[in-house]
Amino acid sequence: MKKYEPKDIRNVVLMGHSGSGKTTIADAMLFKSGGSSRQGKVEDGTSVFDYTPAEIKWKVSISLGLAWLEWKDKLINIIDTPGYDDFRGDVVSGSRVADGCIIVINATTGVEPGTLKAKELAESLKIPVFIFINQVKKPNVNFDKVLKEVKDLFGRGVTALTIPEGDKITSVLESDNAYKSDTLESIAEVDDSLTEKYLNEEELTPTDIENGLRIGVKSRKTIPLYSGDAYNNIGISEFLDGLLFLNSPMEREEAKQESFSALNFKTMVDPHLGDLRFIRVFSGTLEAGSNVFNSNRGKEEKINQLYVVKGKEREEVRSLETGMIGALVKLKATKTGDTLTSKGNPAKLPVFELPPAQIRLAVVPKSKHDEERVSVGLSKLNEEDPTFVSFYDAETKQRIISGLGEMHFNVMLDKLKQNFGVEVGTEKPRIHYRETITGMAEQQGKYKRQTGGHGQYGDCWVKFEPLKRGKGFEFVDAIVGGKIPRRFIPSVEKGLREAIDKGVLAGYPTTDFKATLYDGSFHDVDSSDFAFKIAASMAFRDGMPRANPILLEPVMRVEVIAPSEFMGDVMGELSSRRGKIERTESVSAYQKIYALVPETELSGFSASLRSQTQGMGSFLQEFSHYEMVPREVQQQIIDQHKKEKE
Repeated sequence: MKKYEPKDIRNVVLMGHSGSGKTTIADAMLFKSGGSSRQGKVEDGTSVFDYTPAEIKWKVSISLGLAWLEWKDKLINIIDTPGYDDFRGDVVSGSRVADGCIIVINATTGVEPGTLKAKELAESLKIPVFIFINQVKKPNVNFDKVLKEVKDLFGRGVTALTIPEGDKITSVLESDNAYKSDTLESIAEVDDSLTEKYLNEEELTPTDIENGLRIGVKSRKTIPLYSGDAYNNIGISEFLDGLLFLNSPMEREEAKQESFSALNFKTMVDPHLGDLRFIRVFSGTLEAGSNVFNSNRGKEEKINQLYVVKGKEREEVRSLETGMIGALVKLKATKTGDTLTSKGNPAKLPVFELPPAQIRLAVVPKSKHDEERVSVGLSKLNEEDPTFVSFYDAETKQRIISGLGEMHFNVMLDKLKQNFGVEVGTEKPRIHYRETITGMAEQQGKYKRQTGGHGQYGDCWVKFEPLKRGKGFEFVDAIVGGKIPRRFIPSVEKGLREAIDKGVLAGYPTTDFKATLYDGSFHDVDSSDFAFKIAASMAFRDGMPRANPILLEPVMRVEVIAPSEFMGDVMGELSSRRGKIERTESVSAYQKIYALVPETELSGFSASLRSQTQGMGSFLQEFSHYEMVPREVQQQIIDQHKKEKE
């Protein structure tokens, strides 16, 4: 690779719904530019971008892929991202280091949920958008219908520059067609001088058009739209030309920093090199052999080899300039999301916010001897994909993995087996139920033991009352007249706090109640902290069953997006899971459904949703609140607890 000035670099990220053809476009761009000797294909395992064993096996993008190409004396760095929601973490991290976004739309299906999410992400990052309508050569494509859907979603800024005509892709501005007038008007609108010229019916010159597109893309008022068929390498040259209207890295606010700064946006574990850290240089130059400062960790790092990346191929370089994307090895402290900078004048780039885990699963090593290897392997997988998290749940005594979907789990557990040689079984995570009370009870707790010498004596009266949901536990000291010495009051509170970890119904932690210590007695010699702690736990154990205890379950706030035609089925599914629909919202040809659903009822919902919506539905969930478990369900939980105890 020759050395490029920052003004000659373009960084683009491909986003869109699964199956729209993002990776196929990336491979076609690489081949058309001469960056690869043949056009890779996802289906036969030859894609430059989808090269890992897991991607070849599953035939979908699992991780973001990187490659660079040269086009008309410009360097274009391509970041290809997965379409499956299960791997959305790489979409977020990849788009954070891009200067422009290519949203790919399948001409046979039009706008899909992945299109909406790509639009929202690009808007949040405030980066220019290009649209590529792919697969226009497939049978029964209605280009006008798709174009209308796109304009309805993205607005007036959508500017069609290439369209399908017969067996060819035609430039809108170089032929007479039904789209030309709208395209010229859209270009003219971004600049006052062009608007005046257009309104005076003067012809816009090629230079006018080029300037208008540059201004429109930079200001994000223009969304250039191209069409083609990437599998057959149709429309790719025109699209590559269009990407040159994109801003250079020097236009970024971060490039104006005086110090060197780079963001580690992705980590991959290489069997030979170890952890491979993908970085984007936002300002300054990174030299091989230099020392840099990790401003997130407060530690220095020695830079050894520097690489530029093309799929699984790496080429060593001496330096990476502003705007370049490359890879580093043998960093000791750096993690995904960290900023590398100059120690004397450190910068700190904004950390990108990854999507939160949506589902959980418990894993059990097939062998006791594998527990440590499982733990190490899961930790390494988290390095590669921070949206995949594992932890030990002390409350349920299970090793939990959390992620973005069933496919996410399948891929990661497959990697655990292939890369670390360990297998695990899976089971449902136990739900974090809680217990509380709905009535009031007063109870004496009295602990008295005489075993020769000093005995043990503690006596307390406690009133238990319910609190509003979410208030937790409140202890009130209402002792007067020294009935219990002040030094023993903390022991009563401690005894109660320890007792609430195991409730009286099914052994779950107890919450949302007040315990008032109002009476008691003591012995001058035999009373102790220990005795009052035990007395308090006895008051809890004997008094709470008389305060009408109930079980609480966690309720999740769920946001589902699905095609309007499946609305009834999805709402029915949510209702069958004891869900309460809060509201619905129309977005293009899709519906967003907002609902509250008990966590225990969401087991398997991801797979059901995809099945019901032909793979086009997706959902997000987050904890909302605790709510009373229905009586019939509560009894089942209590019976199950008794069975396990026996």
